[in-house]
Amino acid sequence: MVATVLVVEDEYKLRQLLRSYFERDGMVVYTTGSGAEALAISRRGPLDLVVLDLGLPDLPGEEVLRELRQVDSTPVLVLTARSEEKDRIAGLELGADDYVTKPFSPRELVLRARAILRRGVPNGQPERGPASYGQGNLVIDEEHHRVSVRGQEVELTPTEWGILLTLARTPGRPYSRYELINLVRGYEYEGYERTVNSHVKNLRQKIEQEPAHPVLVETVLGLGYRLGVDRDR
Repeated sequence: MVATVLVVEDEYKLRQLLRSYFERDGMVVYTTGSGAEALAISRRGPLDLVVLDLGLPDLPGEEVLRELRQVDSTPVLVLTARSEEKDRIAGLELGADDYVTKPFSPRELVLRARAILRRGVPNGQPERGPASYGQGNLVIDEEHHRVSVRGQEVELTPTEWGILLTLARTPGRPYSRYELINLVRGYEYEGYERTVNSHVKNLRQKIEQEPAHPVLVETVLGLGYRLGVDRDR
């Protein structure tokens, strides 16, 4: 399947450089230097990935990311000159799937983009039929990439999907933050612990009745997280 990528970057030379690298990797690429135009493009048709610079001339990148998240769960890779941890965490809490700071290697950026796209596709042969957990409160249909909670379908970002799917494969088994970031992202990531915490916080907002008192994705003190419900027989 050919992936469609939108690159939102106000620096023309960098925008064209990224276009060439993504096209060389076989992707269809749209580009813009405007946050408003990026939102318009996203509404015209489905995208597989958005590469979003936060320093845009017309709209703050954070506002663009927030609006993208209100529409759907298209994965977003944030690209920015802001390298402080608080900035990375802020972007992740808004729903970004990854965060790359300038200067960067275009080849690494493409590899990270590919890793995000792979997380949205089930690996290997999916199980037959949806898997149900907690007496039907949580249903994961890996084949069709769907999640339902208490009968309502919810949209997850690729990273949220990857975390939930990993936990659900062995209910009750604690996964460290280090394990999760490596299993879900496919590589080590600086600041991984805070990164996982941000994605789990977003995941809980979508699937827990009371996110402050989670029963589906539980915290294991001093270690990480586990799925708190058993698979239905």
